[in-house]
Amino acid sequence: MVTKQVRGDTAEDADLARADSLAREIFSDVANKWALLIIEFLGDRTLRFSELRREVEGISHKMLTQNLRMLERNGLVERTVYASVPPRVEYTLTAPGQDLRETIDGLCRWTRRHLGHIESSRRGFDG
Repeated sequence: MVTKQVRGDTAEDADLARADSLAREIFSDVANKWALLIIEFLGDRTLRFSELRREVEGISHKMLTQNLRMLERNGLVERTVYASVPPRVEYTLTAPGQDLRETIDGLCRWTRRHLGHIESSRRGFDG
């Protein structure tokens, strides 16, 4: 995917109907299961890479690295490296990341509330 260079907040950049809009690129980045879970589990905390990997069950080292870099690039996660031996790296949500987390919290509440209905619908559809 080619990253579009943006000079400011323009209607074109936020136009969801345009295939090349920055908004669509952002959606593509953050609307994946790993990014959503990383944001949810970081929450109000600061976590090291290994702690975050333990929290997000099933994520590989490679996928966690890729998603953290993408979230950092989009300004949603802040990465702090401490000059120690071995090096210590910590991750925390930025203010925009915290704002997005509120939306993700709502999605998680919706999922918990409707999980039984969805499971029942899937059984009926599949069976």
